[in-house]
Amino acid sequence: MSTKNSMAQPSGGWLEKQFKLRENKTNVRTEVMAGITTFMTMAYIIVVNPGILATIFEGTPEHQSMFMAFMIATIVSAIFATVLMAFFANYPFALAPGMGLNAYFTYTVVFQMGYDWQVALGAVFISGIIFVLLSLSGVREAIINAIPAGLKSGISAGIGLFIAFIGLQNAGIVVADQATMVAIGSLREPAVILAMVGIILTGILLARNVRGAILIGIFATALVGIPLGVTPIPDGIFSVPRFSSWAPVFGKLDIRGALGVGLIEVVFAFLFVDLFDTIGTLVGVSERAGFLDKDGKLPRAEKALLADSIGTVGGAVMGTSTVTTYVESAAGVAAGGRTGLTALVTAGCFFLALFFGPLFSAIPNAATAPALIVVGAMMARGVLSIKWDFMDEALPAFIAMIAMPLTYSIATGIALGFIVYPLMKALSGKAKEVHWIMWVLAVLFAVRFLYLG
Repeated sequence: MSTKNSMAQPSGGWLEKQFKLRENKTNVRTEVMAGITTFMTMAYIIVVNPGILATIFEGTPEHQSMFMAFMIATIVSAIFATVLMAFFANYPFALAPGMGLNAYFTYTVVFQMGYDWQVALGAVFISGIIFVLLSLSGVREAIINAIPAGLKSGISAGIGLFIAFIGLQNAGIVVADQATMVAIGSLREPAVILAMVGIILTGILLARNVRGAILIGIFATALVGIPLGVTPIPDGIFSVPRFSSWAPVFGKLDIRGALGVGLIEVVFAFLFVDLFDTIGTLVGVSERAGFLDKDGKLPRAEKALLADSIGTVGGAVMGTSTVTTYVESAAGVAAGGRTGLTALVTAGCFFLALFFGPLFSAIPNAATAPALIVVGAMMARGVLSIKWDFMDEALPAFIAMIAMPLTYSIATGIALGFIVYPLMKALSGKAKEVHWIMWVLAVLFAVRFLYLG
């Protein structure tokens, strides 16, 4: 019996039956390592999301208590939605409150538009209900299946560039610049040096086919960061969470207030961004993992989408902004994750994070950034599947791909690609090759850009 099969043997009971490990050519050890890897690359959300949401209370006596409440809401919503994905869809995708959506929640809906945060949570809840209805009706799955293969490859590569860009930013290798928008950071900064060491180290481990290379790279980089003064020595390791601190946000959504006419645009915005961020992530990561069938369709897509939708509804009740499928799931896929067991392990890590907050929070961005950059490089290989000799196929894919990092939005990249694709086909005399759903989406996206900005 091979080593791989012998390692999979212990899963012959419940794990094998539930997650079909042998059928997916994986084993428990690989899935566990993949789940931990995914968690490590997205664990930043545990601190970042409550930090953004608690900005609403900046300068008030409630700020710290609201931060803690939002942090618990962030972790619990991630656990809830990711467990749904694990058992319902059996995919290695992790979910948590989405970046960008939390900023829109705080800075646009609450600060600029002047709505109470409880009303904003109500809008998230309503958008989640709409997500569920669209998922049950099969509309979201139909959209995924209508996307042409070349555009899917462009989306996959674009997500790779996007998460690599995020990694470069987190590492301080790329910084903002007034003259050129972006520029290289100071290569003398300890955090930048640490991140570059991590990139090389992780790359070498992958080149040598070391099992769990990405996860090992994260921990090794964090350890190297201690003498450099980048990785702080945690004050402690274990801390018991105070769930009473969750009370200020749990169940505080104002659904009635969110039903006002003025909130239609807000609900649409939450719906729009989550819908296409999720589609982009599912398509991109699935293409990288080889989950798509010969027709470019994602099996069990309706279950994955429904898990995402219910996650948003649950997240609103728990007290956080829109929950969505995380592109960082690509890190776990790259580490070998192929089933819901990966997602279940990720959810378990989030649960442990409730008790080991001081330890997890000590891992700096400079240690997790290399994983994002390396995984981005892996996903960029999607460009090989684009038909570059046919401009009606290549240009839409390229625009979708390049727009994601440059606009800092997966949804915007998808929208631009969807608009350009049918136009290129029609003007090239190939209109019959365009699925009618692509035409509908192109019009909706165009209207969205013209009237909503």
